[in-house]
Amino acid sequence: MENQIFELQYAMDTFYFLVMGALVMWMAAGFSMLEAGLVRSKNTTEILTKNVALYAISCIMYMVCGYAIMYGGGYFLSGIAGGETLVADALASSKENGFDGGSVYSSASDFFFQVVFVATAMSIVSGAVAERMKLWAFLAFAVVMTGFIYPMEGLWTWGGAAVFGMYTLGDLGFSDFAGSGIVHMAGASAALAGVLLLGARKGKYGADGTVNAIPGANLPMATLGTFILWMGWFGFNGGSVLKLGDIASANSVAMVFLNTNAAAAGGAVAAMITARILFGKADLTMLLNGALAGLVAITAEPSTPTALQATLFGGIGGVLVVFSIITLDKMKIDDPVGAISVHGVVGLLGLLLVPFTNDGASFSGQIIGALTIFIWVFGTSLIVWAVIKAVMGIRVTEEEEYEGVDLAECGMEAYPEFTKN
Repeated sequence: MENQIFELQYAMDTFYFLVMGALVMWMAAGFSMLEAGLVRSKNTTEILTKNVALYAISCIMYMVCGYAIMYGGGYFLSGIAGGETLVADALASSKENGFDGGSVYSSASDFFFQVVFVATAMSIVSGAVAERMKLWAFLAFAVVMTGFIYPMEGLWTWGGAAVFGMYTLGDLGFSDFAGSGIVHMAGASAALAGVLLLGARKGKYGADGTVNAIPGANLPMATLGTFILWMGWFGFNGGSVLKLGDIASANSVAMVFLNTNAAAAGGAVAAMITARILFGKADLTMLLNGALAGLVAITAEPSTPTALQATLFGGIGGVLVVFSIITLDKMKIDDPVGAISVHGVVGLLGLLLVPFTNDGASFSGQIIGALTIFIWVFGTSLIVWAVIKAVMGIRVTEEEEYEGVDLAECGMEAYPEFTKN
């Protein structure tokens, strides 16, 4: 009987992990549509190429070395079958250690769930450097980011290792349930380093300090991308519960889903109202980024707040992201999709909100954890971007930027005119 119960829970938790991972993978489509909608039509094919390629590179690099760095296990040499935890072995181990209904799932499902998080972090970078970065320079950075930079900070956070042997973040009271800092702020930190070396798009900022709006080509596509991300986030946060095969876990998953949705709604409404007050209009792009900001804000701790608290936390994120986008523009930090504000600034907010509802976290631990993530990812990314810039350059020519990187980098247009044969 015990074996049957164990096998059922093993199957349920493994299946749950895989489904949640598939939802997170679907976020790659969301990022693709959002970014393609917020760039100009002449740069659409290239941004889509980047998103598909970075997902594939993330999967390969995390398999080759990233997972081994982060958790001490890998699939490159042993293969998925060789890394599989057999039910009999898992049951024997659980009996030895006193099985109490803890997480039991296939190690391959764990790898799959983790690898889609890596791709999410890298997707954040693609939007921030859009419309003026060389495709192959970006993909070269993706190799290092997904194979080394992200896994190292993951080792110190979710991996539980001491940071350079000096301190353990968990012991300091650091907590990040699903990755407001570990995934989102990390991706934004890498993006910020790239943007600072890359510079702004031509015509974005006037000599007199004016900020010129460069509208996206397809707002319906951007809206679709936002809804896809909203949906995928249920896997992002819900899957981070790690199991489903008992009553407590099932209730926790339900609460995480509820709070994730509530925070997104709060962020969307708050950003829309803020835009109306500041600009006199209901700015759709701010509304979309507000929803995403709410999602990022709740990601650090979606299980302990009440639904009302989650809505308020999302609302704070929605207000903050509007002011952050405006502030970065004033600083002439050009981010075409607002990724640094949504994932970086609000990612930090998410970490700082955790101690309000989670007694196991401390403000000092959250701040130290955030600084550790930012300093490591920003610092190493700045070095990698600088090396790539010196070796092959990171920015297209002024002429190529004017014509659009679709033709320069991909040799085709996303929206070709109809011509006679």
